Amino acid sequence: MTRLRGMRRVLVGALIAVVLAAGVGWYVLAGAQALPARRTDVIIPRGLTFAQIIVRLQRSRVVGSALPLRLLARLRGVEDEVRAGEYRFAPHLSAAQVLSALLHGGAQTAAWVTIPEGFTAKQIAARLAADGIGSAQAYEAAFMRDTLVVDGTLTKNLEGFLFPDTYLIPLGASPREVVRILTSQFFKELPRHAGRLAARLGYSVPQVVTVASLIEREAKVESERSIMAGVYYNRLRIGMPLQVDATIEYALAHHASVVTLHDLRINSPYNTYEHLGLPPTPIANPGRESLEAAFHPAKTPYLYYVYKGHGRHAFARTLAQQNANVAKYLK
Repeated sequence: MTRLRGMRRVLVGALIAVVLAAGVGWYVLAGAQALPARRTDVIIPRGLTFAQIIVRLQRSRVVGSALPLRLLARLRGVEDEVRAGEYRFAPHLSAAQVLSALLHGGAQTAAWVTIPEGFTAKQIAARLAADGIGSAQAYEAAFMRDTLVVDGTLTKNLEGFLFPDTYLIPLGASPREVVRILTSQFFKELPRHAGRLAARLGYSVPQVVTVASLIEREAKVESERSIMAGVYYNRLRIGMPLQVDATIEYALAHHASVVTLHDLRINSPYNTYEHLGLPPTPIANPGRESLEAAFHPAKTPYLYYVYKGHGRHAFARTLAQQNANVAKYLK
């Protein structure tokens, strides 16, 4: 009988311990709602670990102790599922509610979007849509419809003037808002005295940006950008067709990794094999290095180049040298 009573005491004690533990666990994970004290905005950069995200939330006073959020995320196996971006947290949230807001976007107000150098307006529109920032069709339509005044010259559209960078863009931003963000950065990134430099070259700023777009699509290594710029200006100066394959790719309805002889006959103002001078607009959105190269071309005697592998090109002064390089590198 005594033994039975002892077993009962042990069972009752164990049950009480379980209930207490469950109560404490519930309070820690779901019940403690003192923070945040007020509506709080937090930016989570890309590349942070979950532990680093918790530290940022603590510093912003969204959570107090790191333990509840860490335990809850580990129990659910979702430590790697939190997206970078900007979040707005309502006052007095439990750890469970904070984690839910991070995972399901309920509190997310902006997302990071990276636009690589050399993307076209169409590719930028697709990237924005893929990152949850509106409709690709709406963005592409705006990019190809809207214009800018750049150093007194009206552009035909926004191709070339949507600066490639990483942006924190509000979710649901309108095309007009995104245009303002990207083009504002373009003006910040233009080389100093861009108008004066362009005039010295004999072109408008948008025309030099067009040269930068050719460099962006053709150059593979940094050291060749200014040399390519020199080649293009040399050809333009003597009335020689630019013959840049990347302009053909831009004119084609589909992406082509290799330009064929048939492609070279495409009827388009972007066909720089058939038409003299620059294409009507930039063919991509150049980054800082290509812009610098276009505004500061190398003084070079070269008129030709051919890709020789490993990201580098062979440059030539004469057609005979070019033909020799073609025979050597394009076997």
